[in-house]
Amino acid sequence: MPVDERAPRPLTSEWEIADVVGFLPNASNATLLAVITSGDFVVYKPAAGERPLWDFPPGTLPRREVLTYEVSHALGLGVVPETRLLDGPHGEGSAQRFVAEDPEFDPRQLFLPHLHPSLWPIALLDILCDNADRKVGHILRDGETERLWAIDNSLTFNVEPKLRTVLWGFAGETFPPSLADALVRLELGLEVLVARVAELLTHREAAVFETRARSVLADRTHPQPPTDRPPVPWPVY
Repeated sequence: MPVDERAPRPLTSEWEIADVVGFLPNASNATLLAVITSGDFVVYKPAAGERPLWDFPPGTLPRREVLTYEVSHALGLGVVPETRLLDGPHGEGSAQRFVAEDPEFDPRQLFLPHLHPSLWPIALLDILCDNADRKVGHILRDGETERLWAIDNSLTFNVEPKLRTVLWGFAGETFPPSLADALVRLELGLEVLVARVAELLTHREAAVFETRARSVLADRTHPQPPTDRPPVPWPVY
């Protein structure tokens, strides 16, 4: 995939990392547990700690993570913990509010015998952001509120179709009424979101996102899995 020129842009986050506590295990890229000046824990992913990928330009994964949160927030989906771009001790990176995961929760119970309807907001978000890595283990439940969260959203907003997900059980189904408000918000706020993608990534990625979003608004059904590429990430958990 051609690499677009990306000019440095100023960071506007009000968050500031006070201390890095340590590494979080089992992550492909550098994933750090940190404390911001308010005393809250965040998951800090510096761009400098990315593992090189052939299909995503280097140094852009934190911005994709932030954009996925901003789409979730703008549509009122509320499935991605607050995520901001900041300049931390290891350089530019994404910082996401730490979720105290429920240790008793097994996300696989949401998949059998059929996908649970509570997964629809995540499915819509992944379609819009073209998530290339929606694994089972990227769905958490908050130990305090029992709220579902979708984490690890950095492989998104590619200029090529990349959707790889474990949520193909919704394929061909019309979006449920519970997503009606989110679709209205998408239509009303699309121009702002497109501009934001252009700001953090490139105009090309923004144009592809706009085309994809308008297709979602017109069709309002979950797409079928692709036949020309792997439809599911590996490993699936």
